Amino acid sequence: MSKSIGVECTFGADGRIRVDRIQLDGKWLPVGQGRQWSDENGRHLLIMLPNNQTRELLLQAGTLTWILLPSRTAIV
Repeated sequence: MSKSIGVECTFGADGRIRVDRIQLDGKWLPVGQGRQWSDENGRHLLIMLPNNQTRELLLQAGTLTWILLPSRTAIV
């Protein structure tokens, strides 16, 4: 299940987004950031939470709201 969250970020002149921190369960957490891409749903960004968990953020194209997408579990 996806979850709406707060995001503190900067939009660059080249259109790229730099996420500094996210608000999750009422707490602001610093994040690391990986690659980003766009598709019909909006702008996707890979982030790393302080516990080294990698997650995907989505800035939804239609509403300009941020959601944290569910974790993907790899089957080994």
